[in-house]
Amino acid sequence: MDDIDLEILRRFQSNARLTADALAEDIGLSSPAIQKRLKKLRDTGAIEKEIAVLSPSKLGREMTVIVQVMLERESRQKLDDFKRLMRRAPEVQQCYYATGEADFVLILVVKDIKEYEEFTQEYFFGESNVSRFTTSIVMDRVKVSLDIL
Repeated sequence: MDDIDLEILRRFQSNARLTADALAEDIGLSSPAIQKRLKKLRDTGAIEKEIAVLSPSKLGREMTVIVQVMLERESRQKLDDFKRLMRRAPEVQQCYYATGEADFVLILVVKDIKEYEEFTQEYFFGESNVSRFTTSIVMDRVKVSLDIL
């Protein structure tokens, strides 16, 4: 990966709808050269996914919740089970297996506190391996980004 690839990624990560023509004009390469580089970046996994960032408030999902989850037991099987459970939960936007006091840090987007309570009933109280969890309610989305470069 060279500086041109990094520049393509820098621009593409904040707007995946940029055409090869637009990128070519900005970067100073031909459109076919940009297309070839984008294909390589996708094929090698440098570009994992191209997504649309949706507005939670426009979709009735105005509450963002950060949850730290501590498990009772941390065997490979128990960790994998919890990871699988979180991958399937539609409310979970991000899930991190982490060091520190919490085993997992979750970012959830829900409609309201009632929906979050239902989530806790199903995924925490209904899961025998969750020993405890702490909740923080986001008051203001100061910065939301997945940008790396």
